[in-house]
Amino acid sequence: MNTAVLTRAAAAAAGAALLVGGLTACGTDKAEGKTDGKAGAETKAQTPADALKASYTKTAAAKFAKYEMTVTSGSGKADQLSGTKGWYPSATGIDAKGDGADQVMIGDVIYTHSDKPLEGKSWMKMNLNKDGKSRARFNDDPADYLAVLLGQQKVALVGTEQIDGGEAKHFKASLTNADLLAADESTQVMEAANRQYLHEALKEYTSLDVDLWIGKDGHPVRVDSAQGTKDGTTKVSAKFSGFGTTAPVTAPPADQVADFDEVMKGVDDKLKGVDETLKGADQTLKDAGLGGLGGS
Repeated sequence: MNTAVLTRAAAAAAGAALLVGGLTACGTDKAEGKTDGKAGAETKAQTPADALKASYTKTAAAKFAKYEMTVTSGSGKADQLSGTKGWYPSATGIDAKGDGADQVMIGDVIYTHSDKPLEGKSWMKMNLNKDGKSRARFNDDPADYLAVLLGQQKVALVGTEQIDGGEAKHFKASLTNADLLAADESTQVMEAANRQYLHEALKEYTSLDVDLWIGKDGHPVRVDSAQGTKDGTTKVSAKFSGFGTTAPVTAPPADQVADFDEVMKGVDDKLKGVDETLKGADQTLKDAGLGGLGGS
């Protein structure tokens, strides 16, 4: 940059400083945050409902996130799970060994990896949808948890806390079955099909206690829940990260997948063949006067 340019820049900066100083020196009410003696308009504080609605909208758009989860059954047995969660449509990848998903569930279809390939295929597929109707289920993903809190009057802001070194707002709610079935009815944020699906999944819940933390970026970073059903209470503690940057959950390559139903049909056919062979041998022995396979 030459001397003339530097000189003009310095002059402009000096002029701006004088202008700012002049405005401040005038002592106007606006400079002091006043408006001709009238109180300035206060910024409306964000309610828990507003915060949850904003977080749901942002999270729904992210589609996938990493999770670390502990699921404790009513008997006290605890399972540690980690991998990737997806929503709309629901998807879960479970990484048991830390080197990639060992089990994948997309919608109603479960893919399980085996170290011992069957007929040269290392994955087994099982479709849980046997009657043409999708199974209703609560997926324990971030969108699920936010969805049940949408429009709920019982949600309270506990305060701001540190979660894994980051600041997060802590929300808490204890919901009955009636509360759960009313999820999102007042806000209508969810798409109608997803809202109906959530209602179906929650019909069997007698209660749901939720502690949810939303980070500065607007995504839920941790959820602790106690899910009550007629069979007892299941506790879930989950941490979420990598919203919008996590790779999607995908099905394994089709040429590496064996279909459970087809495999079982093959087993049944083989057993039927064995049964027919045994019947034939039994009759042969009887015809020979040897009493058949059951003896005389």
